[in-house]
Amino acid sequence: MNTEKVAKHIIQWLKEYAENAKVKGFVVGVSGGIDSALTSTLCAETGLPTLCVEMPIHQAESQVSRAEEHIKQLKERFTNVSDVRVDLTTTFETFKTAVPTIDDKAKVDLSLANTRARLRMSSLYYLAGINNFLVAGTGNKVEDFGVGFYTKYGDGGVDLSPIADLMKSEVYELAAFLGVPNSIQKAQPTDGLFGDSRTDEDQLGASYDELEWAMKMQEKGKTLDEFEGRKQEVYKIYTRLNAINQHKMLPIPVCEIPNELK
Repeated sequence: MNTEKVAKHIIQWLKEYAENAKVKGFVVGVSGGIDSALTSTLCAETGLPTLCVEMPIHQAESQVSRAEEHIKQLKERFTNVSDVRVDLTTTFETFKTAVPTIDDKAKVDLSLANTRARLRMSSLYYLAGINNFLVAGTGNKVEDFGVGFYTKYGDGGVDLSPIADLMKSEVYELAAFLGVPNSIQKAQPTDGLFGDSRTDEDQLGASYDELEWAMKMQEKGKTLDEFEGRKQEVYKIYTRLNAINQHKMLPIPVCEIPNELK
């Protein structure tokens, strides 16, 4: 990948989209992870106002410190960058007391994890609304179109997706080129939605490098019986996640009423 040309292309695309939409700038949720760090840097590079938003909910200190380091660095490099902290912990705890629960802890934990993402989405759109900004998505190609590793109407609820055509490896390559802090480049990817130390690989069962490989194999029309050992296991993981998460990747189904019934 020609990192310099790709960076310039995305930056110009962001700038033109914002200008055509007649908005002033961008709002980005910054988590301390590589995807949000790259996205916020690309938005900052446009020269348009870029609001970086921290939204902790019982967040691990390591994630908070990385996010703060990144935002501090961005503000030193770009005069168009500002930041705000919206602590949603109390809101999240209030929500938990307002909804019914069940005995299935796994289902409850997953639903609450997705609730965290949806509270953050609502906060980003509030800030976008009062500032006339666009919400910039932080999903990459493997997450958004491969395994569907995001929350529907949570971090998947955005106005535009500047890095969604980049594989995770390309995200790292571009982040290094644009000077994202080393602490973020070296950190294990995590969605931080469960309030513990689990990584994306822990949840997915495969690394992003493995999932990229599987995504490319699927695009080539490969089948499961063409692989053995770990490759077969990874391909099975990828194709299963890709299948069960199609509801996130496809348009919302609409029940069309036949004309003769109207």
